[in-house]
Amino acid sequence: MSFSLFLAGVLSAAAPLAAADRIVVTAERRERPLDETAKSVSVVNAEALAFIDADHVSEILARAPGVSLHRGSGAEHLTAIRSPVLTSGAGAGSFLFLENGVPIRSPGFANINGLFDAHYEIAGGVEIVRGPSGALYGANAIHGVVNVLTPSPEDALSLFTEAFGDTEDRYKWKGTLSGTLGDDGFFAGASVTSEAGYRASAGLDQQKLTFRHVRKGAVSIDTVFSFDNLEQETAGFIFGRAALEDRASRRTNDFLDAYRDARSARLQSTFETAVADDTTLKVTPYARWNDMQFPQHFLPSNALEENGHWSVGVQSALYRTAGRLSLIAGVDADYTEGWLREYQSDPTVFSYTQGLHYDYDVRAVNASGFVQADYQASPRTVVSAGVRVDGTVYDYDNLTDSGVVGRFLRPDDRGDRFLTASPKVSLRHEFSESVSAYASYARGARPPQTTDLYRLQINQTGDRAAPEFIDAAELGLRARLGDAVRLDLAGYYMEKRNFFFRDADGFNVANGKTRHLGVEAEVGFSFTEALSLESAMTYAAHTYRFDRITGNASESIRKGDDVDTAPRVLANTRLAWRPEARFRFEAEWTFVGSYFTDAANDHAYEGYNLLNLRGEADITDGLSAFLTLRNAANALYAERADYAFGEDRYFPGEGRTLGFGLRFRR
Repeated sequence: MSFSLFLAGVLSAAAPLAAADRIVVTAERRERPLDETAKSVSVVNAEALAFIDADHVSEILARAPGVSLHRGSGAEHLTAIRSPVLTSGAGAGSFLFLENGVPIRSPGFANINGLFDAHYEIAGGVEIVRGPSGALYGANAIHGVVNVLTPSPEDALSLFTEAFGDTEDRYKWKGTLSGTLGDDGFFAGASVTSEAGYRASAGLDQQKLTFRHVRKGAVSIDTVFSFDNLEQETAGFIFGRAALEDRASRRTNDFLDAYRDARSARLQSTFETAVADDTTLKVTPYARWNDMQFPQHFLPSNALEENGHWSVGVQSALYRTAGRLSLIAGVDADYTEGWLREYQSDPTVFSYTQGLHYDYDVRAVNASGFVQADYQASPRTVVSAGVRVDGTVYDYDNLTDSGVVGRFLRPDDRGDRFLTASPKVSLRHEFSESVSAYASYARGARPPQTTDLYRLQINQTGDRAAPEFIDAAELGLRARLGDAVRLDLAGYYMEKRNFFFRDADGFNVANGKTRHLGVEAEVGFSFTEALSLESAMTYAAHTYRFDRITGNASESIRKGDDVDTAPRVLANTRLAWRPEARFRFEAEWTFVGSYFTDAANDHAYEGYNLLNLRGEADITDGLSAFLTLRNAANALYAERADYAFGEDRYFPGEGRTLGFGLRFRR
C-alpha cells in the first residue's frame, strides 16, 4: 500500500465525515474555496476581527503561522512573513500589502509601515498569503501578501457603532452603515483612534474613512474609496537591559521631537461581466495618492524626510473554463510620479552634513502580463502552471547637485529598466473529501525600490541594486476531520539572492544571499459546541548564505549564521469558550522565541510570552459590552530587540492594559 493511501485511510477513519463550512479566499484575484488552493493562506474573518478589536494590526497577523510584526511607535510596524523581520530598504517591497486586491502603494515606492494605511479596523476580512506569490500578484510579493477586504453591503439596512477606552488613555470609535436598495448596495465606515501613548511624547491620532458602492447588472460595478490621516509622536529605542526591566525607565523617550505625519487616499472600481459562456472579464482601474514626512530620529542626522507619490493604473483578468481546463490571463499597468526630499537642520555630525541630502523626482511605469492554467488531470488531481512577466521603467530626475556630499551620494539623472519573470507550478491531490495535499514551486521577484537606486551613500558605486529573486518549494497537507478538527500543515524551502539590506556600517548591500527553511501548522479543535482551541505554530531557520566583513568587526556576516531578528519559534494559541449565545470568552497565548540581535550572532534576546484575555456579553438584542485585558501577566517584554553601537536596545511592549467598550448593532 502506498504511503498516500495509508495516510488518507488513517485520517479518514479518525472521525466521521461531515459537511464543514468552506472558507472562501481571493488568493487568485477571484473568490475560491481555500481547500482548492495550492498555497498557504490564512484568513481572519469579520467576526474574529470584531472580537479582537485590535489596537494594532500586529494583533491580527499574529494569528497566522509564519507571520510576525514588530510593533513600533504608534501605528508603525516591521514585518516578517516566512522571513526575518526586515527593516529599512529590505522591508520595503518584500511584502505586498493590498486593499481589495489592489496594492496600497505603487511598485518601487513601498513603505515598510505600509499596513497603517489599510482600514483593518472595519474590515470584512484579512487574508495572509505566505510565500512568493508573484505569478498572479506581481512584483514585490516576494515573501508574502496581506490583503485587507472591505465589507460587502448588507441586504437590509444595518447600523453598527463601537466606543472603547482603556487604562493607557487609548480611545477608539468606529461606525458603519450598510444596506441595499434594488440593484445598488452601499457601505460606509469610519474609525477614529486617539492614544496618549505608553511612553512619553508618543501619542497618536488617526482617522480613516471607507466608502463602497456595488451595482448589480449585466456589468457589475464595485467601487471603493479609502482615506487615512495619521499624526503621531514617535518614540525610539530605550538602551540597556536595566531600562527594559524598570517600569519607569521603559516609559521614557529620548526622542521627544520625533513624529510621523502621513495621509493617503485610494479609489478603485471593478467592472465584471460575462463576455461568453464560461468566460468572465474583470477590469479594475484605480488611483492613489499619499504624502508623508518624519524626522529620521534613528540616525545622528535627525534629517527631515518628505516623500510621496500619486499613481493611476488598471488591473485586468479574463477567466475561462473549457472542460477540464481553467485559464486566467490578464494585463496590469501602473503609472506613478513620486518624490523624496531629505534635509538636515542640525549641525554636521560625523559624515551627516547639515543641509540638503537628497531632492529628486521619479516617474515610473510598470506593465505586467500573466497567465495561469489549471488542468483537472483526474477527478481528484489538479495540475497548475502560471507565469507573470513584470516590466519596470524608472525615469530619475535629480533636483540638486550630483555627486558626494558628506556620506551622501546623489546620482546623475538617468533611467533604469528591469524585467522579471515569476513562474509557478503546483500539484494538488484529494485523498478523500476531507484530506488533500499539494506540492508547489514558485519564484518571487522584487525589482529595486527607487530608494535602493537613488538614495545612495559613498562607496556604493560598484554595488548597484539589482532585482531580488526568491525560489521556493513547498509541501502542504489539509485535513478536515468532521466538524471537530481542522489541520493545515506546510513545509517550505526558499533561497533568495540579490538580497538588498543595510549592514552594520550603514551601507547598502545589494548582493546578499539567504536561505529560509520552515514548517508551519494551523490547527483547530472543537471539543464541544461551547469550547474550542485554535493554534498557529512555526519553526523556521533563516540563515545567511554569504560572507561580508564590516568595519565593525563584531557585526560581520558569516555564511550559515542566523539572520538577526529571526526567531525560530512562533506560536499563537486561542482557547475560546461560548457557554451560550449571549456570552463569549477567549484566552490568547502568544509566544515569540529567542533570536539574535546582531548579524554576528553574538547577542540575543530571549523572546517572550504574552497572555491576552477577552470577553463579550450581549446586554440587549442590539447592545453588547466587551472587556479586554492585554498582557494580563504584566510581562516586561520587548516588541523589538536590537544590538547596535555596543549596547542592547529595545522597543518596550505595553504593560497590563484593561479596556472596556460598547457595541451597538441595528
